[in-house]
Amino acid sequence: MNKKWFRIGMVSIFILSVALRFWGLERFNTLVFDEVYFAKFGNNYLTHTPFFNAHPPLSQYLIGIGIWIGSHIPFWHDTVNGLTGSMRSPWTYRWFNALTGSFIPLVVAAIAYQLSYRRSFAILAGLFTACDGIFLVESRYALSNIYIVIFGLLGHWFLLLALDNQNRRRSFWLVFAGITFGASVGTKWNGLWFLSGAYLIWIAAWVIRGMHSFLNSKLFFRSLSLKEAEGRSQEAEVSTYSSSSQTPLQNLTQLNIFQMLFYLGIIPAFIYSIIWIPHLQLDKTYGFIAVHQQILKFHLHLGGNSPNVHPYCAAWYKWPLMTRPMAYYYQTAESITEPLPVMGPPLPAGAGQVIYDVHAMGNPFLWWFGVAAILFLVGMLVSQLVIFWVKEKRFSVPATLSVDTWIALYLVINYAANLLPWVKVTRCVFIYHYMCAVVFVFLAIAWFVDQCLRSYYQQLRAIGVTITFIILVAFIFWMPVYLGLPLSHNGYKLRMWFNSWI
Repeated sequence: MNKKWFRIGMVSIFILSVALRFWGLERFNTLVFDEVYFAKFGNNYLTHTPFFNAHPPLSQYLIGIGIWIGSHIPFWHDTVNGLTGSMRSPWTYRWFNALTGSFIPLVVAAIAYQLSYRRSFAILAGLFTACDGIFLVESRYALSNIYIVIFGLLGHWFLLLALDNQNRRRSFWLVFAGITFGASVGTKWNGLWFLSGAYLIWIAAWVIRGMHSFLNSKLFFRSLSLKEAEGRSQEAEVSTYSSSSQTPLQNLTQLNIFQMLFYLGIIPAFIYSIIWIPHLQLDKTYGFIAVHQQILKFHLHLGGNSPNVHPYCAAWYKWPLMTRPMAYYYQTAESITEPLPVMGPPLPAGAGQVIYDVHAMGNPFLWWFGVAAILFLVGMLVSQLVIFWVKEKRFSVPATLSVDTWIALYLVINYAANLLPWVKVTRCVFIYHYMCAVVFVFLAIAWFVDQCLRSYYQQLRAIGVTITFIILVAFIFWMPVYLGLPLSHNGYKLRMWFNSWI
């Protein structure tokens, strides 16, 4: 794929993302799901109204900025409500999220390209991300999860750019990585898992280098003189890490512990701290330490992970296969032309002929294929190690890792870093908490499809085309429940494949 078509592809993906996120943004003149918190909180900053927030405040600042800008634009004010505490158009408290969410497919594509320098992989990663449902839903309302993800992904992209440069340029990108990682945590605490993924892949790189150097040096010392052993050990080390032009991940061991602690430790902590200043100036009930104690107390007392606490509670192991998605909005009407109430329950069962449902669910086939791709990458990593050990008849690691092996290691580690911490969480959690992990699923299936399409074998190319076609068709099929379009009862049931989805 040449540069021209690559640019056309990326622009098309961005236009698609923007169009889907802004089309009918004012459709529901009410507060949808957690807009009852985040849209209100954003407006509270504008009206100088103190309030307690159970999360760090960055996303509410950004929503508030969006409300302020939107209120000064003389468009899209045909419908208004006072549910945020001021008379606002739904467009004013949603448009900034919609714009921000439109960039996520581009950032995912940028990470894919930086990992591999393959334009086809980047295009597929961006396309698949643009064709996911839960990211589309979260982008269309004044919610916070979009900001966790985009700041966390930007942190990873900037880190990869830093590894691809030297000296001052490297420091420049590392500073930006630290800032955006801090901003991710400043949105919600689980943004910390993006940062932990960066540390884990760095540690893995050093472990691989250390194992290779130690084991090979030990073997050489047994069979060679000291002088010869040192020469060959250095030669092996150079052969392992000299080909940095293939992927920035091979340069991870060029970062020492002090650089990691400063750029990806002190800087994120500093950014996180200053994010709190405006909120603490507004609400002086708690200081910096006390407000964190109150937030922790809130989450610890939120209740167990069962339907008795909330009907849409879904433990972490239910997320990958999407067994319990979540309805953010459900309303019925007698006809398409009937206006929906600003607030109020749906019509009695059987009375409404038209259903409006906004379902926070992913693209099912994208998620299912993606989980299979992650498992494939795990199997690939394990098999490569086992084959190498059998061949060499000793416990060691290969002298060189291929680009695709580094990509597999990066995706598996970051997926695990963003999913496994939830295993120990006992409070009620929801499917949207999976958003930080599932972006690496999108990258994994994009990598797999790209490998198929680049294959010499026609059957593998056919598999790649088929998977892409199914993902695109599934996105179109479930689009009415992402956008909240009117559906008949039969149309709604046709898309709710399992009772646990309702």
